[in-house]
Amino acid sequence: MGAKGLHFVATLAGCVLLAACSPDEARKPAPPAKVETIGHETELLKIVLTPAAEQRLGIQTVPATMGKSAQSLAVHGEIVVPTGSGGAPITSQTDLATLAADQARADGEISRARAELEVAQTAATRAAALVREESGSRRANDEAQAAAAIAQANLQTAQVQRALLGSALSALGREGALWVRVATLASDVARIDTRAAATIRSLDNRGSAVAGRPVNAPPSANAVAGTIDLFYAIQNRDRTFRLGQRVAVDLPVSGASSALQVPASAVLRDIYGGEWVYVRSADNTYERRRIEVGPIREEQALLFRGLSPGDQVVTAGAAELFGTEFGSK
Repeated sequence: MGAKGLHFVATLAGCVLLAACSPDEARKPAPPAKVETIGHETELLKIVLTPAAEQRLGIQTVPATMGKSAQSLAVHGEIVVPTGSGGAPITSQTDLATLAADQARADGEISRARAELEVAQTAATRAAALVREESGSRRANDEAQAAAAIAQANLQTAQVQRALLGSALSALGREGALWVRVATLASDVARIDTRAAATIRSLDNRGSAVAGRPVNAPPSANAVAGTIDLFYAIQNRDRTFRLGQRVAVDLPVSGASSALQVPASAVLRDIYGGEWVYVRSADNTYERRRIEVGPIREEQALLFRGLSPGDQVVTAGAAELFGTEFGSK
């Protein structure tokens, strides 16, 4: 290819480049938000808004402040049937068919042991009478008395075993006194006043709350969830609560505690249950921070960790920032 050919190719390439740069693209407005990757947490982004975009989203912030002392710990509990003599309480998770069979078998054992006791006592009475009349041997009398004692012990054992199975299934709906089983995190048990009464109420806050008296129950825990069960007795004469019902429980806390608080509207939760807030780190700039939320009272959420006093937390527009961040990934 000669010099003229090379000149023609260069001229043609220049025309193609000029045609690609259209006037519309030259006048394209600046994007309303710029998203930058920041160095901590996994795939967290820094959101930089233009002033117009920030105004359009209606972003509002408040500083994180120290909350009031928490006098109770809000948790959930389950209504269960109290034990008879130290056995495990009957819960909604109990296999009721197996329990009914065990109760029937235990009732049969009591009947059998009572019949055997009557026979043994009759034989012991007859043997004692024969000894008094010098018509029977003392050895036979001793054996009869021992058999009666064994029969009495068997009956007592059967009665204790039946008591461990709790009330009859037919009477579960007519219990005037119930227990509340509260699965409490092992880390929280140390700060709970286990000798003070708890407040029990329905989850929908309908009806009046009742006081739960702490009771000594057989040790119960869940090693997988890391929880320890606490039990409280309540009166249920008006049949307000039902077996297996989930209830809200306020557990009394020993001593005073305080923590940072933010409006509950500022807290966001992802699909994995993670709790977050957006914090204004600079003018028109926002970052997402992981937090751990404690009790929520009067629209204020107490935080166990994640923020520092004075951090400017987004209360209005947090959901929009959440959508902006994930929509840009």
